[in-house]
This record gives sequence, structure tokens and C-alpha cells, in this order.
Amino acid sequence: MAEGIERIKCLIIGSGPAGYTAAVYAARANLEPVLYTGKEPGGQLMITTDVENYPGYPDGIMGPQMMEDFRKQAERFGTDVRYELISKVDFTGPVHKAWSETGHEIHADSIIISTGASAKWLGLESEKRLTNKGVSACAVCDGFFFRGQEVAVVGGGDTAAEEALYLSKLCPVVHLLVRRDELRASKIMQERVFKTKNIQVHWNTEAAEVLGENEVEGLLVVNNQTKKESTIPV
Repeated sequence: MAEGIERIKCLIIGSGPAGYTAAVYAARANLEPVLYTGKEPGGQLMITTDVENYPGYPDGIMGPQMMEDFRKQAERFGTDVRYELISKVDFTGPVHKAWSETGHEIHADSIIISTGASAKWLGLESEKRLTNKGVSACAVCDGFFFRGQEVAVVGGGDTAAEEALYLSKLCPVVHLLVRRDELRASKIMQERVFKTKNIQVHWNTEAAEVLGENEVEGLLVVNNQTKKESTIPV
């Protein structure tokens, strides 16, 4: 084997709940797993406030603390956690190969890919500043805290439609902001949205600014056809 190539039994790519769960099982099976966390160690739960829908935490737990517990448990059984990114894999040959962002080459008997998903943000400075202060990327995770309040969902695909439908059961009004004049969501999801009376669809509408200093107090939106601005009290 070429000099500098690391040979291991099990490589895990990703450090969310799935990655750490795989690490616990692999470590207990003496596979000596090496886990690369990626750019966002801990995954999407790192931007979630109180997690109350996971067994074992009767009083709830903060997302970052939960992922810290997951990491500690994986390391207790011998997982080698590395705070780096795997940038390339090759499954074409008999040996599974992977390369880190720094160029380190790894040959593994098995590779578990648990990269999960990452939220698609709007890129607004106010959005970043008010994350976990009224701005959320997960309706199922945080919707409970918005019950009884007006909320807004940005997007026109299946994910946005699903989030809006979920929130419609908790909130009196859900504003769905769609930047086009039609939804990209599947037909069945569109039908469900249109049949839900407390979902208000705003066509050709984009979020321009999240309003508020210490918490969300409203949303400045703009019609991309007329350029007219308005404020939604969310």
C-alpha cells in the first residue's frame, strides 16, 4: 500500500444522530470506526433549541447538548471523531477509498454515508441574527414554540408545503411565501395546501428582511412583479 494511506475497518461520514448512532453500533462491534464530522459537526440539531420529541429526555434538551451527549457516547466505545470534511469517495474498485479535504487518503472495508441534510437559508443578515429567536429551519422541531401565533414559511416545493401544513395545525395563520406564480410541490401537496383554510399563499413574494432586534417581530416582503413592499406580522 502506498505511503501515507490510512487503512481502517469502518469510515463514517457525517455527525448527526444517524452518524453517531452508526458509530456506537460499529464501535461496539469492534469495527474501530473513524467518524468525520463534516462542515457542520452535530448536524441540523445544532441550530435547534429545545428537543422535546425524543425519548429519554422528559424535560427536553437543547439540540447542541443532545449532540454533545451523542458524541461522548460514541467516543466512550472507541470512535475516532475527526473534525474534518470528506471531500471525495471512490467505490469503483474492490477497496472503498475516501479523501479528506486536506488530501489524506483512507482505504476502508466499509463506508457509512450519513451526511443528512442542511437547511437552505435565505442569506439575510437579519435571518442569521435571529436564528433560534423566532427564525427556524425545522417546523417539526420548533413549531410547538410558535403555537397560537402567526408564522411564515418561505418556499414553494414539497418541503415548504409540508412545513406549512404541519404549522397549520398549531398556528391560526400560516403565510406561505412563493416567489413564483405557482407551487413546485407535488400535486397532492398542492391540493392539501389549497384546502387548508388558514394557509395564505402569497404569490410572487420574497422575504426581504426579518424584522426585530432581540426576537422576530415581523417580516418585510416584496412582490417581485410590482416591487411593492409590505410587512407581515409574524
